[in-house]
Amino acid sequence: MPKQKYENDNLTVFYDPKVCIHAGDCVRGLPSVFDIAKKPWINVDGAPTEKIVEQIKQCPSGALSYKLSKDV
Repeated sequence: MPKQKYENDNLTVFYDPKVCIHAGDCVRGLPSVFDIAKKPWINVDGAPTEKIVEQIKQCPSGALSYKLSKDV
């Protein structure tokens, strides 16, 4: 399965399902953004950019990564 990409004007979130260990830190840490019951399961508009970046940095496997737009 290829990397998935979710984006808004400020942020692009990348998810690599091949790397994910399903620890669930993202879902428990920021459920307004990471919700496996919804499609798409990552809502980059669900929290401020800073909070999303902070949560991505907690990903134990590195399956989540991000890129900020040039304006941020």
